[in-house]
Amino acid sequence: MAVRIKSKWTEKSRASLPEDLVRENAQALAFIYWRVALDNAKNLHGEKYIYDNDEQRVKVIAEYLAMFLQVSDRLAYTRLDEDSRQVFITTLAMRLADHMQDNATDLFGDGDYRSSFIDMLNRRSAEYAEFDYSAEDGPSYSFLQCFGSKIQDVMGDEHHDNKWVIDQIMDIDGPAAIEKASKALMQLFE
Repeated sequence: MAVRIKSKWTEKSRASLPEDLVRENAQALAFIYWRVALDNAKNLHGEKYIYDNDEQRVKVIAEYLAMFLQVSDRLAYTRLDEDSRQVFITTLAMRLADHMQDNATDLFGDGDYRSSFIDMLNRRSAEYAEFDYSAEDGPSYSFLQCFGSKIQDVMGDEHHDNKWVIDQIMDIDGPAAIEKASKALMQLFE
């Protein structure tokens, strides 16, 4: 006797995913995003961009996470109904804040790192809202420029090579990271 297992969701069924599954997917995605952001922060160092301290590196990771949250919201809009999308994005943001709190505590000691991270996510949400992103075409040039300029602001230009980090982010690292993040999210909904 053959057993049929549903491994793909149709558009209609995606809209009504159970809330625990939506939360579980968001939590899994937060872990994936943290790893991708960390890898990209390490990659900048490997490309000879200079971090002055761990705080700067954590801020670069935070900028990646804020950008990933925006990508997730744009893609979730095409996959989930409004209530599920709200649960998904809120859970994702809260879990990203948990990762930030845990890692910042390990690096810098006790403190409330979650609140400042969530404030930054809210500010970035308003900023990225100005720029286009579509599931078919990905980020607009302005979207990538915004992201690149945020990384540039964190890296500064005290070190000569850091002046070019915006180009690295816009042309190479940003698009590759967005592709990984998008692919991870879309696989959750397959």
